[in-house]
Amino acid sequence: MDELRAVTGTDLDDLTAFLTDADLTLSGLDAPEVALWIARDPGGRIYASTGFEASGDGRHVLVRSVAVRPDSRHTGLGGRLAEYAVRRAAERGAERAWLFSRRSGPFWRKLGFTPADRDEMARVLASTHQVRLFARTGRLADEVAWSRPLE
Repeated sequence: MDELRAVTGTDLDDLTAFLTDADLTLSGLDAPEVALWIARDPGGRIYASTGFEASGDGRHVLVRSVAVRPDSRHTGLGGRLAEYAVRRAAERGAERAWLFSRRSGPFWRKLGFTPADRDEMARVLASTHQVRLFARTGRLADEVAWSRPLE
């Protein structure tokens, strides 16, 4: 996706606002182990984001921050963003992608994700910011886990 570029420190305020509007987790956005990409429109506003955070051993990734501005939805962009993140993760040696989603199961199913064991996900991704946040705040028990192998 040509329009995507890696997030830098100067993007963090805009990305935080964008992900807040999308009701997505903000934990660890500035951490070096979190890989994030954004696309901006000609006016400089973020209209799409995607990313992942790798486990300590690099074999597993937590897909996160996949979001599309409402006026850019229903174009297939969300699927392309998710595929971009998992492809980049696979290029870095990851073997399995995981994510949390309570609302978007049909979307993730179309991309080959299947329901997964939340406890297994929390175990293999225990070092990630989002898993630690959800465990610390008690949200983990309410989350729905999804997974797919990477090629």
